[in-house]
Amino acid sequence: MSQTRHVPVMLQRCLDLLAPALQDPAHSEPVVVDCTLGLGGHSEALLEAFPTARLIALDRDKEALRLSGERLARFGDRATLVHAVYDELPDVLARLGVPKVQGILFDLGVSSMQLDEADRGFAYAQDAPLDMRMDQSTGIGAAEVLNTYPPGELVRILRAYGEEKQAKRIVSAVVREREKEPFSNSARLVELIRDSLPQAAKRTGGNPAKRTFQALRIEVNGELSVLEQAIPAAVASLAVGGRIAVLSYHSLEDRLVKQVFAAGAANTAPPGLPVVPERYQPRLKLLTRGAELPTEDEIAENRRAAPARLRGAQRIREDER
Repeated sequence: MSQTRHVPVMLQRCLDLLAPALQDPAHSEPVVVDCTLGLGGHSEALLEAFPTARLIALDRDKEALRLSGERLARFGDRATLVHAVYDELPDVLARLGVPKVQGILFDLGVSSMQLDEADRGFAYAQDAPLDMRMDQSTGIGAAEVLNTYPPGELVRILRAYGEEKQAKRIVSAVVREREKEPFSNSARLVELIRDSLPQAAKRTGGNPAKRTFQALRIEVNGELSVLEQAIPAAVASLAVGGRIAVLSYHSLEDRLVKQVFAAGAANTAPPGLPVVPERYQPRLKLLTRGAELPTEDEIAENRRAAPARLRGAQRIREDER
């Protein structure tokens, strides 16, 4: 597995967003958290760009931690790598005795390594066991979801997490086929999806299996429920002046991030107050106008950057006790 193929998405823009907090002279040893370590591309760049910073990096994938550990070994004790899901950030910081941090980065979705390792079953372009677990030491894989979930639940997952308009057709075919033989590999599922979709649906939006695979991956890893906890917890972990940057790869993730940031940046005072008390003032300042997109040049260099959406925010006051 070559690490050179791994190109971090919107790297320079992420560094620029976080820089003011990590170069603030008030902090001699600022702490930056990479909540989604993956192959360590963003983490390596953070450690290089901010030589006084200390990094705490989380990943639920033990293989990613092993590979990144090799990549980041030269930084010694400036890098602390932790096997954890990103909604566990408050526990991780408490264990490490770090009350507040200056920077936080999320690069959501599937890491390059998980897509490139054929036997993980994330990619629909190659045949592999239908697993899709980011942490292979826990939970159930995608095959078990397909083979055991009631039809109504499968339809809900495909609609909610894959925004798949043909969910009923696909699930009818899955249920029919799983009674003959349980699903185990991705190629059979891809073929079934192709066969069950009307011609018009096959002509739009790339591989017709893409939305179903996304939905299964989100379900298997509990990604949206984890994210719902993780983004508010991350905002709460920021020191005043601290900054957070989040890269999302589909509209469901981006919507969650947008809602948390918008709520933090809103004035919550009841209408009609002549002076707004401190406790109603916004806690966040938005650093991006809407979601920023990768440049055409970046997409040309790294096709996985194409769906990326970047949002940033700065903590501007403490929560009221």
